[in-house]
Amino acid sequence: MEPSVPFRMFNTAAPRSPVVISVPHAGRDYPTGCAQLCRVPITKLLRLEDRYADLLVESCISAGYSTIIAQTPRLWIDLNRAEDDFVDRIGAQRLGTHASTKARSGLGLIPTRLSGVGDIWRTPPDAAELDARVCQYHRPYHAAIGMALEAARARFGVAVLLDIHSMPPLLGQDSAQIVLGDRFGRAAAMAVTDAARAVCTMARYRTALNTPYAGAYILERHGQPMAGVHALQLEMCRSLYLDETLNAPGTGLPELQRLILNVAAAVSESVTDRQMSLAAE
Repeated sequence: MEPSVPFRMFNTAAPRSPVVISVPHAGRDYPTGCAQLCRVPITKLLRLEDRYADLLVESCISAGYSTIIAQTPRLWIDLNRAEDDFVDRIGAQRLGTHASTKARSGLGLIPTRLSGVGDIWRTPPDAAELDARVCQYHRPYHAAIGMALEAARARFGVAVLLDIHSMPPLLGQDSAQIVLGDRFGRAAAMAVTDAARAVCTMARYRTALNTPYAGAYILERHGQPMAGVHALQLEMCRSLYLDETLNAPGTGLPELQRLILNVAAAVSESVTDRQMSLAAE
């Protein structure tokens, strides 16, 4: 029961920019038999997806940015969680050594519970199945990101990961439409975050930093600013690019595609200028 292709890669052979883009939660390629393993219809679990977030980066792909898009759905394995981020409902006798608050609430390496739905699986995956999913999907995805970032750094002396997500509308009339996350400065230099924020605010989107989303495992693993590798998470409100049902692409999609393309260009320019300044010192 495997998706035919765990993830897709674009423009990674010869990077044209220090920017690498990842989309880990938009996968819609549900393995054969997955529905039979769930307690509820998969249609009730679709909000685990960053619905159609892969479409947000189509302009970036066309422009030549190195891009990695997961095909595997988050329901099957969450690529933005550490390998040991699970609780004892997963893996039978095993207990994750670093189970996060998210995992304890049901949203760990393999989601087990969802608000308003309850338990997801008829029987949670056993230890062998957990290991198989990590080996088949999780490790290869992160290896691909690592290689793309290293190729970009080798060519440009610096690399930036833009990790693209979408979020349900936040409560409040003046709530943020876009949330940038850099793990409170631990995953990216201020110049990178500031460049992205300037583009979003210039486009008149209400933009927040690190609240309520600061970034998770992908930023923690790949963001190493002191080593010249920066990582920034972008959470985009789904109402900006989906229809009124938040289930299909909407009329706002082209505008948000342009925004992300502009963010990628601005971030690329910010780190390239910084490299040139350091080289001149």
